[in-house]
Amino acid sequence: MEALIALVVLVLLAIPLLLVVALVMIAGLRRRVAALESAQVPLSPTARPAAAMPETAASGSVAAPLAGADPPFLRPIAAAASPPAQPTPVPPREQAPAEPRAAPPVAPPPVPPSALEPPLPSEPALPNVIERGIGAVKRWFTEGNVPVKIGMLVLLAGVAALLKYVSDQGWLVLPIELRLAGVTVGALGLLAFGWHQRERRRLFALALQGGAIGVLLLTIFAAFKRFDLVTPGFAFVSSIALVAGLCVLAVVQNSRTLAVLGILAGFMAPLWLSTGSGNHVGLFSYYAVLNAGIFAIAWFRPWRVLNLLGFAFTFGIGTFWGVLQYAPDKFSSTEPFLLLFFAFYLLIPLLYARRQPAGKRDLIDGSLVFGTPLVAFSLQAGLLHEQPMTLALCALGLAAIYAVLARALIARASYTMLAQSHAVLAVGFATLAVPLALSARATGAVFALEGAGLVWLGLRQKRWLPQVSGALLQLGAAFAFVAGGDHWHEDLRFLLNPTAIGALLLALAGFAAAWSYQRRPRHEIALVYYLWGLLWWLGGLVHEITRFFPYRTEVDALLVLAAATAWLAAEAQRRQPARALGVTALAMLALGFPLALLQSDAHQQPFAGHGALAWALFAVLGVRTLLCLRQGGDTVARIAQFLWWLLWPSLLSLLALWGGGQANLAQGWTTLLVTLPWLLMAVLSLWRWNVLRWPLGEAFDSVRQPLQCVLFGLLSIGWLCGQLLPGDAAPLVWLPVLNPAEIGQWLSLLLLARWLYSDQAPQALLNIRMPVLSLATFVALTSVVLHGVHQWGGLSWNASMMRFSLAQTSLTVLWSVLGVIAWVWGSRRGQRVLWMVGAVLMGVVLAKLVIVDRQHLGNLLGIASFIAYGLLCTVVGYLAPAPPSAAPAVEEKQ
Repeated sequence: MEALIALVVLVLLAIPLLLVVALVMIAGLRRRVAALESAQVPLSPTARPAAAMPETAASGSVAAPLAGADPPFLRPIAAAASPPAQPTPVPPREQAPAEPRAAPPVAPPPVPPSALEPPLPSEPALPNVIERGIGAVKRWFTEGNVPVKIGMLVLLAGVAALLKYVSDQGWLVLPIELRLAGVTVGALGLLAFGWHQRERRRLFALALQGGAIGVLLLTIFAAFKRFDLVTPGFAFVSSIALVAGLCVLAVVQNSRTLAVLGILAGFMAPLWLSTGSGNHVGLFSYYAVLNAGIFAIAWFRPWRVLNLLGFAFTFGIGTFWGVLQYAPDKFSSTEPFLLLFFAFYLLIPLLYARRQPAGKRDLIDGSLVFGTPLVAFSLQAGLLHEQPMTLALCALGLAAIYAVLARALIARASYTMLAQSHAVLAVGFATLAVPLALSARATGAVFALEGAGLVWLGLRQKRWLPQVSGALLQLGAAFAFVAGGDHWHEDLRFLLNPTAIGALLLALAGFAAAWSYQRRPRHEIALVYYLWGLLWWLGGLVHEITRFFPYRTEVDALLVLAAATAWLAAEAQRRQPARALGVTALAMLALGFPLALLQSDAHQQPFAGHGALAWALFAVLGVRTLLCLRQGGDTVARIAQFLWWLLWPSLLSLLALWGGGQANLAQGWTTLLVTLPWLLMAVLSLWRWNVLRWPLGEAFDSVRQPLQCVLFGLLSIGWLCGQLLPGDAAPLVWLPVLNPAEIGQWLSLLLLARWLYSDQAPQALLNIRMPVLSLATFVALTSVVLHGVHQWGGLSWNASMMRFSLAQTSLTVLWSVLGVIAWVWGSRRGQRVLWMVGAVLMGVVLAKLVIVDRQHLGNLLGIASFIAYGLLCTVVGYLAPAPPSAAPAVEEKQ
């Protein structure tokens, strides 16, 4: 078995090594092949050595001039496959006389090279990658110091087999007491050696001391928890002694790393040595002693990481204990420790700032300055969750403490940043006292305010950690706010409730952080914070509206909210330009479209109920929004005004649709009323553009063509839909073209024609305006005939109408007349395309007669369609028997 394992290990070790060697050898082969290929460049005839020429050339025979006459593809290349041979000296008896050299012979007529030279051998093929790899492996095993290579591989396999055998025999198993004692002795030896080397090799000595004490702590933990070799008291006292010794070593040697290791071990000792008794007083008393040590170290050393470590463990473990084991009857034994820990970490940032150089005292510990009141107040809220007024008083007390500290530090120039931070906290807690007086659910607002303060501080100090902490606090604020959602239904007053105030504070914190980043070149982060704040702004207010407003009026309130949000964003954009603010105003104005539809669903039309007042406010605030966006004059402002002029005809169309139903108007009248606002907008865009360009002015001129495209596109869609409606004209009699529905449709068609024949339409439409208008006219005339059949013939307006001979005959006559007109007109005016259109149309009518109308030959209408088509074709045959000749592009040959 061992031999098999050794063989497997040998193979596994040999494979990668062989692959590396093979790759190296292949690379060498490639270099050699490249060198040989570069040597294959053919030499010119004058550059060839005389000895390399054939003997006939050396003796003055005819072969000499023929070498220069060879074309490049016939010159010999086989000799380039090997290094060029050195020229061999010519024996004296074979040397040519001097006379031929002085007077070279006259060259005879050229002879084809194929007649003089034998066929050249083909170039030998190079070995492929697999063959070269096999050759490289073969050379590895046959060249160099092969025994050493193989011996090392076998040695490694043998050592592996030996270790496995020793492990299988159990020779490494010793009693646990001896093993732990050996580890302890070794750790103490490392500790002593590290202390001995503290002067000569400081970094090495510190690492050795920390590692040794860490090993001793782990040994105590294993002896107590895993093997039950020591009592809990001995383990705890030993751990405390090691931690204290580590802190002493850190202070004596000015080593922050040792201090961190000692504090970390000190905080972890109660956790790994816990017996499950649940004595929180003893735990917090022990942590109070540790924090007192951290406070003492902070008096002498500005070790920020040590302060953060103590803060994280103290409040982290305290929070964990509070969630799992706190009960109201433990308040009196828990509150003093919370106040003590808060006092420690309220003063430690002051000590940290005091230990900084005089010119750098603005570099404050933002994580503790803002994190301590945040976490401590959150824990206080957990202890007093049933006493909101007491919690509000605690917030006021914190505001007073931070205000006093700010007042005491503001007079000192080197503590300006710390004083400003305390002032921000004072304002934040004073603001928070208001919602807390109503409910204890707004604890999350503290997270948001402190997060905004950390962001501001981090940007002032150009440090990323406070900025990241601020972002995390914003997320914590959201979690705390959502976690209290079970009580949202208990709010009794609109806006004046903890839910609304908390959401607005979250939004305010997000906007404040966005403002801080916007003032610096970090606009992408500012956008994230801005969207975060906007989410809470809209979410909180929408929740309030849906919570306190009835269904019929909540849509109107949402419309006012959209208008107010657009106005506020535009005002902010006017004072501090930012693209996100302009896009927000644009989006809020665009919300008018769906809200108008929701109003129609809630109270049948947008202006019913409070809708008229809501739209009046929307109009006023919307105009102000456009005026604010006008100063930027960018794409956002143009799009906003573009949507603004599409919104109002949409509202009037919805109003007309409702009014037609309320007045019991016929469908034709309602269609006309719905179309009129869009016709008015199209007329203004064609002849009164100055009305639509306000308030943006000349900057809006570039949007004229897109606006017209949209207007005429909507009119075209409405025109097509109108062809499918019966278009009743009651109480008036239906008359072709003069009925209300078709009046609007023909007006749309005329305006479209006017636009297409102006210089305002896109060039792509100008190129096809004639086919488009012709096709539209054809469809409109067909619709007129079908509507006449429906109104006067009494046929139902549906697909079954096409089964009656009256409809088919009417279409046959109409299309035949149109075809004849196009046919004759094209022939008389020499327009071949128009003549072809008429011919195609007449062909379509003929196909219709054969396929469809032949089914109606048993009645007069079917017979009339055939007769009419025949007569019209006869007229065409008399007036335009042949198509007009096309002007030839080139002169034809006779």
